[in-house]
Amino acid sequence: MARGKTRATAAAKGTGARVAIVRARWNEAVTLALERGAIESAASARAAVDLFEVAGSFELPAAVAMLADTGRYDAIVPIGCLVRGETPHFDVLANTVAKGLLDLSISYPVAIPFGVLTCDTMAQAQARAGGGEGNKGTEAMDAALALVALRQALARTPRSPRARARASSRSTR
Repeated sequence: MARGKTRATAAAKGTGARVAIVRARWNEAVTLALERGAIESAASARAAVDLFEVAGSFELPAAVAMLADTGRYDAIVPIGCLVRGETPHFDVLANTVAKGLLDLSISYPVAIPFGVLTCDTMAQAQARAGGGEGNKGTEAMDAALALVALRQALARTPRSPRARARASSRSTR
């Protein structure tokens, strides 16, 4: 392994993590399929999973924030499905939800992937919820567990003298 790099093995990828899945009920046939994929992925990593539901994807960022505030979880996987309609409503929701989840993912020390489908048609959504395009719920859980594994690896890796020097050197300018 190269100096300064830490690698978490696939076998240890988030093993034993405590994970919350928060699923939007809107487009429920799709979101339930995504949730099933996420649960299967978590089970293969021996992660403990708690399940939560909200009305729609718009409510996902608020629910994720509430769950992150508890400090109980290593990862929170939001699952939703937005399908384009005839009005700009889709664009507003897709952008708002994505920005909300991004802001949370960089604000909390919790792995928060993007598990919200944004599709032009219901057929596209179904293809991504266990159909021909795989299961994006599985992929969201895998991404969350990989982030948990990275955090675990970083916690076990001692900081380099150079990093300690930068951390302790504080400018008053």
